[in-house]
Amino acid sequence: MAADSDPETEVFEITDFTTASEWERFVSRVEEVLNDWKLIGNSAGRSPPEKGGYTTGTWLEKSQDINFADFKFFINHFILKPESEKDDEKDKLEEDAFPSAMQDLLCMNNDFPPRAHCLVRWYGMQEFVVISPGANCEAIISESKCNLLLSSISISLANSGCQVPIFVQIQQKWRRMYVGECQGPGVRTDFEMVHLRKVPSQYNHLSGLLDIFKSKIGCNLSPLPPINIAIRFTYILQDWQQHSWPQQPPDFDTLLGGEVGGVEFGKLPFGACEEPISELHLATTWPHLTEGIVVDNDVYSDLDPLQAPHWSVRVRTAENPQCLLGDFLTEFFKLCCRKESTEEVLGRALADEEGQENSDISSALSRLTEPTATVPISKLSVSNMVHSARKHIRRRRRTDESPLHNDVLNSVLLCLFPDAAVEKSSENSKNKPAQPNACGKADQDKSPDYNLFLQLKSAPIDSLTYRLALCVCLINYNHGGLRAVAHLWQEFVLELRYRWENNYLIYGLAGGPPDLRCCLLHQKLQMLNCCIERKRARDEARRTQEGGKEREHRGAGSSHNGRLTSDSTTASASTKEVSPGKSWDSWSDSEDEFFECLSDQGETEASHTEGEKDGSKSKAEGRLHPCNNMTLLNSAEPLYVPITQEPAPMTEDLLEEQSEVLAKLGTSAEGSHLRARMQSACLLSDMESFKAANPGCVLEDFVRWYSPRDYVEEEVDESGNKVVKGELSARMKIPGNMWVEAWETARVTPARRQRRLFDDTKEAEKVLHYLAMQKPADVTRHLLPCILHSAILKLKDEESIEDIPSVKKSIQQATSQASKLLHPPNYDYKKLEDFINQLIAMETVITRARSLKSKFSICEGEKGEDTEELEKFVSSLLEEPEVEVIGAGQGPAGSIIHKMFINSQRLADFTSDEAALLSALEEDFSSDRRPAGGSNKVPDFPPPAGREILLRTCVPRPAPYSKALPQRLFCVLMKEEFRLAGAFSSDTAFF
Repeated sequence: MAADSDPETEVFEITDFTTASEWERFVSRVEEVLNDWKLIGNSAGRSPPEKGGYTTGTWLEKSQDINFADFKFFINHFILKPESEKDDEKDKLEEDAFPSAMQDLLCMNNDFPPRAHCLVRWYGMQEFVVISPGANCEAIISESKCNLLLSSISISLANSGCQVPIFVQIQQKWRRMYVGECQGPGVRTDFEMVHLRKVPSQYNHLSGLLDIFKSKIGCNLSPLPPINIAIRFTYILQDWQQHSWPQQPPDFDTLLGGEVGGVEFGKLPFGACEEPISELHLATTWPHLTEGIVVDNDVYSDLDPLQAPHWSVRVRTAENPQCLLGDFLTEFFKLCCRKESTEEVLGRALADEEGQENSDISSALSRLTEPTATVPISKLSVSNMVHSARKHIRRRRRTDESPLHNDVLNSVLLCLFPDAAVEKSSENSKNKPAQPNACGKADQDKSPDYNLFLQLKSAPIDSLTYRLALCVCLINYNHGGLRAVAHLWQEFVLELRYRWENNYLIYGLAGGPPDLRCCLLHQKLQMLNCCIERKRARDEARRTQEGGKEREHRGAGSSHNGRLTSDSTTASASTKEVSPGKSWDSWSDSEDEFFECLSDQGETEASHTEGEKDGSKSKAEGRLHPCNNMTLLNSAEPLYVPITQEPAPMTEDLLEEQSEVLAKLGTSAEGSHLRARMQSACLLSDMESFKAANPGCVLEDFVRWYSPRDYVEEEVDESGNKVVKGELSARMKIPGNMWVEAWETARVTPARRQRRLFDDTKEAEKVLHYLAMQKPADVTRHLLPCILHSAILKLKDEESIEDIPSVKKSIQQATSQASKLLHPPNYDYKKLEDFINQLIAMETVITRARSLKSKFSICEGEKGEDTEELEKFVSSLLEEPEVEVIGAGQGPAGSIIHKMFINSQRLADFTSDEAALLSALEEDFSSDRRPAGGSNKVPDFPPPAGREILLRTCVPRPAPYSKALPQRLFCVLMKEEFRLAGAFSSDTAFF
């Protein structure tokens, strides 16, 4: 039968005998992990960490899964990152030296570390291994299972020679119960733990805990070696009501009266709406005591917190406190994800009426100009303009149905368009509309943060777009949310149309073409402003020309050319007053086809001079001034710079659209030729102007002025001699050159009679239509960069007051991150949400610092040694987990903390005794300190919330002739917890 058996089955049966049981497999697996992590061998020789090393040092962690049958465990290795060890120190290690873990039991440099693993706090070790049940596995409660695990790690330590202690987590996880073992050459340390809900009365003081420790080590030596004692009592201060609230109270006289943190339109609020610091923990420590020096039993205690040599403080912050800036940003960001249109938000009837109004421009214009179309804007308030423009709609809408109250709406519009205020009554404002804020280079030097909008693709500070974003943010949060934003946007677009129809420049926008570095909405508003500038200049020129014709009829005998010159001079002066840098004349009768320059004074003067010479009055047109000393190639006439049309301004979406159209033409010869013609519209216009200004010119003359590099005056030959050439460059001679083709087709037409390169009427209507079609969510997406820009500036301003290094660094990192998030056309909303949470975290830190400064009576501008020390102390509280109080209870910070506890104690006592309340109110809270146990009815400090007592000694165990080994007991006494964590070492060679 053996011959018929399966050979694979025989091999499987042979390999199965290598491990006899699941338990042995588990032990073997633990040994493999220890070997993989290189934890085999002597661990002695590590120097004890410096003071505070457990908190400031770097803890490294490794993790791996192991199984005991079908039960899953996690095995984790924790180690404090060691400093580089010298080779000569390793050579000096003794073979029978104690493991590092045993040496750490007696180290006094890092008692009570504030931030560390609980085993580090209880046993003070730099390295250890923990085996804990898996995430979905039940707790190990059975005593037999606990003993089985302990025997497993004991065998693994003995077989592998590992000297790193290994712990096993037992009982429920919330109890944090660990038992373990550490083995060395001839020594062993057992880690044991006791955990109870209530503190036994006989062990509620130091004397009882000393009795437990002595009985456990069982040392029969007389006298007993001294026991080192370290004690820490923790007191919690929760009542902050007697201290000032860090948020300023609301101003009930303002429009936003009653709103906590309310600010005027155009500004973002800042600060916490609740106390951001929930608790202050005071730890009083007696670090090095011996038995007999201090008495602490059930009758009397010497442990007075005021007499403790060391005080340390930590603060417990409120979890996610409500902060104004964070709330505003969060609510604003939520609007970006909404889908409703304006029709859905405000109602179909209102939207239909708006559509009818926009569809009939003539009727809209008549309604907009209903009061007096000729009244200057300085005489009209925004409320009057809006009311007259929307009169037909508001008759049907009840006041209580309006998303925005009229007073709020008018206040917002006055913030956005301050040039419309009634108070502007100067003589200058009576005659002409207010000029917009240039937002130019003069303002850029005011603050180093001014150009931050270039990084964030936002808008300049105090520009219309920037202020609009702030107003929308406040309206959204305080005055109605989505419906209010939709209402404000409708009124804003209506105001823009009013200004376009009545030739009023938009306040708060820089002159010139759209700045492509800004957000798209800002570019659209700049484009509309450009259209208004062109329209105003054209209308002014028309009025000037009409006035000149009237003077021509009245002035008999004067020449036509002279009147034209005089009138043009007037037009030029008037135009420069309204719009500096523009030089366009009146339109011809066909405005859609021709473009006329306003200022042709130089042209007419040159024409008049030329006409005197050769008797031709209209031979040359559109001259600006001679071009240096250049003359035409085919004659001795000077070469004149022509008056040309300005290129058509474009926003980035129009540029992208144009690029897509050009790209769709393809790479064929016909497509390339058509693309070149489309791109040469401005070139053709300049050529026609040049021909009109320079009769008899040739292409070479134009190239000499327009692109000097493409005309070769002279070049160096092979011998180094200069040769006069006077010809076009090589690229201009390429067959089919577009410049040659354009020159041949160009007519002799001055700029004033050319087709317009920029149709301001058409472009303005396109902009207004684009703005009117925006949903509320689209508006907020456009304004999001401006809001984040303003939030960063607000954080910078507030941080500069508090001077928090970590926040300053975080703001710099956030600015760099925002510049990447805000430039793509499609925002990553998840990353933007995380970014806003970062800003909220910074605001929270600043409000915590402000709260702590108010608690410790640090006033702005106050100087002094104590003030500097308190500022450093408060700054450390925000940066570090626990801060030492210099001078303990006698120092500046300690005195304030002591006073806080006195006030809290007495206020707590007021609620139970009215007589005590009246008596305490008459007392001075800043009186002399009274020690605990004095004659005061109310103690200065409450009972400690937690007591930690650490007992250490070095005694021989188990026999008097055994090695003297470290023994340690860490005791935790709280209201609902009693914990003893002991490490007891034994000599396994001489017992």
